[in-house]
Amino acid sequence: MTEAQAAPALKEIFDRARLGRFASETAAIAPGFDAERFLLLATDNLDALGIMQRLRQTAVSFQATLPTNYGEALEVLDALAPRINHGFASIVLPEFVALYGQDHFDLSMRALHNFTRYGSAEFAIRHFLLRDFERTLAVMVNWAEDDNEHVRRLASEGSRPRLPWSFNLKALIADPSPTAPILEALKSDTSLYVRKSVANHLNDITKDNPDRVIERVKGWDMQNAHTAWIVKHALRTLVKKGDARALHLIGSTGTPRVSVEHFAVKPARIHLGARITLDARIASTASSDQKLVIDYAVYYVKKAGSASKKVFKLKEIELAPSARAELSISQVVRDFTTRKHHAGHHRVELIVNGEILATSGFDLAL
Repeated sequence: MTEAQAAPALKEIFDRARLGRFASETAAIAPGFDAERFLLLATDNLDALGIMQRLRQTAVSFQATLPTNYGEALEVLDALAPRINHGFASIVLPEFVALYGQDHFDLSMRALHNFTRYGSAEFAIRHFLLRDFERTLAVMVNWAEDDNEHVRRLASEGSRPRLPWSFNLKALIADPSPTAPILEALKSDTSLYVRKSVANHLNDITKDNPDRVIERVKGWDMQNAHTAWIVKHALRTLVKKGDARALHLIGSTGTPRVSVEHFAVKPARIHLGARITLDARIASTASSDQKLVIDYAVYYVKKAGSASKKVFKLKEIELAPSARAELSISQVVRDFTTRKHHAGHHRVELIVNGEILATSGFDLAL
């Protein structure tokens, strides 16, 4: 992909064209709205701002140009919500509530209940959890029973201990039990959108309180396909760490009884941006069927010369007695915002049911 073909930066969700549409649509709803002033404020120093800064500046610009009465301002934004037609851009509405509605609890809860249907209010609700935890959480517990999947998801997503792009909820990192009623209510939700949030919420908890998660989910009905899906994805971090309890809960058969007949990474030497392929062949040495969770780990060379381990999913298989399985996967080795590569030898491990069974590697040249 050339630079000209590259996807636009996320911050361009709030570009001048969209802010212009905000202005014109709001003016159509509220004839007294000063669209020109809103646009001047919302586009101030726009090029220098990141996506979350643009989001906040847009909300601040609405506050400066909407009615000063909070309830009246919400009426305008309620009418604007279905006109935005973009999920992330619509987050400006709950952002407005987070900034200016904390002294109007009931009005704000009703507003977030509405706005989350257009663009998630997961970031905004956390400000209310910080200010009045018990009162806000009680509302969210009720939301977990809502008919609308977006509202149910908000109950889980907004109360995650470690929500990406937002601040951590330190009280829930220390003690995640207050959100248990939400997770219990949603543990077999029919909506994949909701189930993904529940799994991510539980996965957050495993990073600080793994025993709490294991104790909770081991009592859930794994015969329910929706619940089983949540548990499998909730335990992904523990599975990658080889946690025997997590592996057992997702159905692995414990210590793998296999021999590794072949494991290699090709090519043995690459330059940044090239593709590597992992090939393996394993053979059962067991007298009964085995369910095997197969991962691989890459030890990325760090700037100082040490290595950082990253575990990737490879495959889950059932292996019959005396059977063999051919395994293969490839990936491009390139820089990301979250990972910068450095030259050197990168060890690669084959991991089956949490146990390292073979080692290979590749040399990276920049």
